[in-house]
Amino acid sequence: MRALAHRNFRYYFFGQAISVLGSWVQQVALSWLIYRLTGSVALLGITAFASLLPILIIGPLAGAWIDRHDKRILLIIVQGLLGLQAATLSILTAMDAIGPQLIVAMAVLLGVLTAFDTPLRQAQIGSFVGRREDLPNALALNAMVFNAGRFLGPPLAGLLLGLTSESICFAINALSFGALAFGVARIRVTPAPRAAGSMGKVFSEGLRYVTTEYPIKMLIFILATVNITASSYAVLLPVFAKDVFAGDARMLGWLWGAAGAGAFLGTVFLATRQRLPGLIKVVIGGAGLSAVGLLVFAYNVMLVPALLAMAAVGFGISVCNVAVNMLLQSMAPDHLRGRVVSFFSSTRFGFDAIGGLLAGLLAARIGVQAAMLVEGLVLAAFFVWALRLVGRLRAEVVRRSDRASPADS
Repeated sequence: MRALAHRNFRYYFFGQAISVLGSWVQQVALSWLIYRLTGSVALLGITAFASLLPILIIGPLAGAWIDRHDKRILLIIVQGLLGLQAATLSILTAMDAIGPQLIVAMAVLLGVLTAFDTPLRQAQIGSFVGRREDLPNALALNAMVFNAGRFLGPPLAGLLLGLTSESICFAINALSFGALAFGVARIRVTPAPRAAGSMGKVFSEGLRYVTTEYPIKMLIFILATVNITASSYAVLLPVFAKDVFAGDARMLGWLWGAAGAGAFLGTVFLATRQRLPGLIKVVIGGAGLSAVGLLVFAYNVMLVPALLAMAAVGFGISVCNVAVNMLLQSMAPDHLRGRVVSFFSSTRFGFDAIGGLLAGLLAARIGVQAAMLVEGLVLAAFFVWALRLVGRLRAEVVRRSDRASPADS
C-alpha cells in the first residue's frame, strides 16, 4: 500500500473508488434492462460492442490529444460529461422512453467519453505518486479499486434492482462521478510537459514506438487475445443467470461478483510484486487460468463450481491486464506515457468490444454454453503457443526497464 503515502494519490484513490462502484452498478443494471426488455443475447453483444468500439478507434488518437493538453483539467471535465450521460439514461428509463436504439446510442456516447477518460486516469497516476519506483504499486492499487468495485458493484446492483429499478442505479452512477472530480480538483501537481507538434506528428511518434519495440508490441498482442476471448464472458452472463441457472438479477450479481472477487484477489497479488521481469510469467499464466475457468464454466450447472470458475476467469484476466499495464508504463519513456496508455486502453477495451460482439452473435447461433466452450478452447490454444515467448520477453524487460532485477521466484 506504499503508494497511498502520497497525498495526491490518496485523493485520486478514494474518488476513484466511489466512481468505479457506481460504474459497475450501472453496467449490471444496463445488461439486465436490455435482456428484460428484449430477451436478445445478440443485443447484449451489440451494446457491449457499441460502448467499447469507440475506445478502439478513438483511443490512440485521444492519447495523442491529451498529451498536448493539461490532463488534470481535462479529467475533471470528462467526469462531468460522464455524469450527464448517466443522468440522461436514468431519466429516459424512468420515463419508459428507452428502447434498443436509444440504449445503443447512449452506449456509443459512453464509449466516446471513456476513450478519453481511461487514458486520462491512467497516464496521470505517475504524477500523483511522484516517484517512479512507486508507479507499479500505484497501478496495482488503482486496479485493485476497479476490481473491488467489480466484486461489490454487481451484488449491490442486484440488490438495488430487486428493491428499486434500473433508473435508480443509473442515477447513483451519475452522482458517483462527482467524487472523482472532487478528488482530482484537490490534487496539486506540476503540469507535465505537453507534447509539441501537430496531432499527426504526436500520434505517429506513439504508433512507431508501440509497433517497433518488441516487448511492447508482443505484450499488446497478448492483451488483445485475452480480451477478445476471455473478457467476452460478461456479455453472456445475463443469459447464463436467467436461462441456465433459472435465476434473476440477483443471480447475475452473484456470477458477476464472483468474477470480480477473483479479479480483486488478482490485483492484491500484483500489489505485492516489486520485480518487473517476474510479471511475464504472470501475464502468460493469467491467460491459461482464464482458459481453464471458461472451459469449466461452460457446461457446469452447479452454482458453487460455477462461482469458482468465474473467480478463476476474473483472476486470470485481471493479472494479465494489470501486469501488462505495469510493464508498459514502467518501460515507456515519460513523454510517451499518455500515448502508450491510450494504446493499452484501446486494445484492452476495444478487443473486449469485438469479443463481446462475436460472443453474442455466436451464442445466438450455437447456444450460450457452446459459445463459452469455443472461447475457452481458442484461449487455451493461444496459451500453449504463448509459453514460447516467456524467455525472450523476460530478457527484454530486464534490458529495458529502469528497475531491471532477477525475476520473482
